[in-house]
Amino acid sequence: MKLREKLQVMVVDDMATSRGLITQALDEMGIVNHFAEADPAEAFKKLAARPVHLVISDFNMPNMDGLQLLEALRRTKSTARIGFILVSGRADGEVLGRGQKLALNNFISKPFDTNGLRACIEKVVGRI
Repeated sequence: MKLREKLQVMVVDDMATSRGLITQALDEMGIVNHFAEADPAEAFKKLAARPVHLVISDFNMPNMDGLQLLEALRRTKSTARIGFILVSGRADGEVLGRGQKLALNNFISKPFDTNGLRACIEKVVGRI
């Protein structure tokens, strides 16, 4: 079985359009085990109960941003080793510096295409 058939991914983004673009790209790559969540706090609860291999999360979300979600995941034993990719149109040093301190696995800027997202994912999990 190929990695893309086993890989479990959760997409976290408060914008339905953005979630759709990411999940569509995952479908195009043949990654079939993906889930989407609009609320980061709800995503954290689901991930704590059922961890996945990789989280692809937007940065700018209400109530809890993507790095706050990453911090919560890293502080929880069952989710501490989940791969994490941050998606944002804001690729400044402050955001990336905070991410590095929290063991962010990779970052991709908006807008992106399927090939760019594939390359970003492969740097975290290996060839899909």
